[in-house]
Amino acid sequence: MKKYTYPLTIVLMVCFSIFFISTPTTLAETIKLTYSNFFPPTHIQSKLAESWCKEVEKRTDGKVKVDYYAGQTLTKAKQCYDGAVEGLSDIGFSVLAYTRGRFPVISAVDLPLGYTNGIAATKVINAVYDKFKPKELQDTEVMYLHAHGPGLIHTKDKAVRKLEDMKGLKFRGHGTSALVVKALGGTPVPKPMPETYQMLQKGVVDGAAYPLEANKGWKLGEVTDYCTLNFSSAYTTSFFVVMNKDKWNALPPDIQKTIRQINTEWAAKHGEAWDESDKIGLKYFLDQKGNEVIDQDAKEADRWKQAVAPIIDGYIAKLNEKGFNGKEIVDFITKTLNDLQ
Repeated sequence: MKKYTYPLTIVLMVCFSIFFISTPTTLAETIKLTYSNFFPPTHIQSKLAESWCKEVEKRTDGKVKVDYYAGQTLTKAKQCYDGAVEGLSDIGFSVLAYTRGRFPVISAVDLPLGYTNGIAATKVINAVYDKFKPKELQDTEVMYLHAHGPGLIHTKDKAVRKLEDMKGLKFRGHGTSALVVKALGGTPVPKPMPETYQMLQKGVVDGAAYPLEANKGWKLGEVTDYCTLNFSSAYTTSFFVVMNKDKWNALPPDIQKTIRQINTEWAAKHGEAWDESDKIGLKYFLDQKGNEVIDQDAKEADRWKQAVAPIIDGYIAKLNEKGFNGKEIVDFITKTLNDLQ
């Protein structure tokens, strides 16, 4: 039998080919993603978003790296959702109400149903998403949703002790908070949260509707004097964390599974953070010289609850007009909230 010998270069080429074919995972390039958030980097919600990025990198053993952009440096608050859809960012975190009317089912969570804490609000919004799987969010991959604690009335210069005190005052309000302000007798000025401090400081508005955490998180306790604890008419605000659909679908199944596990954990963390930061925000507000918290007795609280009731009825009617079962959706939210609070 004739014996063949091969040049060393050919042998080496074959060996290298086998090596590269058999070890694709170890030589694969890192998957790089971008994450856009409107919260300033010092805010607890921004810190949590950044820690999500680090956790993804850690649990995927560095296979996924997420570049984090806080403070509207990649996309503005109002552009964040569309930015994720269009690929301006791979992941986006912002407020659903900044695109009013686009998310009718999930935004029903924002209604003034008497929220008292962020943990409950966060559980409610994720329960609504799981039950109804609204088509309005299907142009992205939803990572998770969360919602802040009770949205309350804050004012500068003038105290709001009873419903009549709202009349003639202008309030920064957006989405449902604007509807609440109007129902209570004030005039809403719809602007995103990052503009609120200057609006109050310059006297463009007399007050704002927001959760207690914003007194510290956005420093609004420095430019307000009074906080009215109108829990009976308190709304919440829904937040999304979504990923570009194509980017998500391109991820390997094992990485998708890991991210889903992290998402479940981080949704709970956000709810807990909202409540903890409400406590911090209240203390920060009271630490400002002369600031006052105004409580409501049962009779006054009921007046405020009745004042915002038409908002809920009106929203049900609008959902019905869009082809949804408005009562079913709102009843589910109300029952879930009552079971949690």
